[in-house]
Amino acid sequence: MIKTDVLVIGGGPAGMSVALSASENGSKVILVERDNLLGGILNQCIHNGFGLHLFHEELTGPEFAHRLRTQVEKNKNIKVFLNTLVTKIEENGVEIIGSVGVETIKAKSVVLAMGCRERTAGNISLCGTRPMGVLTAGTVQKMVNIDGKMVGKDIVILGSGDIGLIMARRLTLEGAKVHAVYEINKTSSGLRRNIMQCLEDFDIPLYYQTTIFQVVGKDKVEGVYYGQVDDNYRPIESTKKFQKCDCVVLSVGLIPEMNLANFVQINKVTKGAVVNEFYQTDKPWLFSCGNILHVHDLVDNVALEAQLVGKYASLYAQNKLTRNQKEIEIKTGKGLAYTLPSKIYQGEGQVEIKFRLKEKVVKKQIVAKSHNVILGKKFVYAGVPGEMMTIQIDKSGAEDFVEIEVE
Repeated sequence: MIKTDVLVIGGGPAGMSVALSASENGSKVILVERDNLLGGILNQCIHNGFGLHLFHEELTGPEFAHRLRTQVEKNKNIKVFLNTLVTKIEENGVEIIGSVGVETIKAKSVVLAMGCRERTAGNISLCGTRPMGVLTAGTVQKMVNIDGKMVGKDIVILGSGDIGLIMARRLTLEGAKVHAVYEINKTSSGLRRNIMQCLEDFDIPLYYQTTIFQVVGKDKVEGVYYGQVDDNYRPIESTKKFQKCDCVVLSVGLIPEMNLANFVQINKVTKGAVVNEFYQTDKPWLFSCGNILHVHDLVDNVALEAQLVGKYASLYAQNKLTRNQKEIEIKTGKGLAYTLPSKIYQGEGQVEIKFRLKEKVVKKQIVAKSHNVILGKKFVYAGVPGEMMTIQIDKSGAEDFVEIEVE
């Protein structure tokens, strides 16, 4: 059995940031990664736009990953296991299999940082045949950016997630014709800057309340029938049209990699763990952060969140993480999709609550209340669901719950 203070599962930006922070706070750390290189999805994100908040300069994904990876490799308190799979997570030991064989790691605190996987055609029950050429946006990104292979000449994209938007531009620059992006919702799940830079700058149309009714093709994709949906997401048959294409790219959401940790309480909206203000799950020794907890808009925010979690996990391992036993529930009020964390602890001072909007808002107040006592306010000039937002609330005035809503 291998012993350590903090075990981090996942070597992407969240995992590396947790490991560095835990080490800085006095803990011995083991970082486990199933791939042969630290960095996660960043290694295939060759576009820029990363690092503005964390490193205060604009970097590509591989550059961002390299910065963190270099720091991890130089840190003598962090031991990295590459090409290593975690097969079981329990309080009395985490089982791994890799170059060391089958082994058990006993840690005082464990941090989940495994990120997400993409929703597939099966996950969204995409209608039609199953020909070659229906691919997720992340798979397309890897094929084009890492393997140097094109996936088609005539492309349609279903869903307006950020990777899909970025690949619309990337495929256009590689010579393909991206005919359209279809978004089933009234608003995009991607960042506004990506809609502008990846679609509008290249005259790629984005159709809202529109989806693919049917994929057509025997051996390879030949086209799609698409059209509008009503407010209940039912297809409006009178709007049905045919678009010829040889590739359908799916950018329809992400699923947290919670398979190994499905014994914890799960948030019904985010599909990640329910956590308190210290990012502990309902198992105090088990922490969660990054995209496995909730899907972030910026990698910088992933790293900054993970730095906090690394500190808390280290303090817990040293029996220094103290908290008031009086729990305060955080309720998601009208206009919000979710809030995080789900509970805080009574006491003095401010605490930051993250949230996402259900739909676009203009010139609205976000208000946090506890029994009609206002604990925090935030004015939103223009907000969209694709952007993660925060509000500071005063814990000293909180009683048994705090509700956050659009006023």
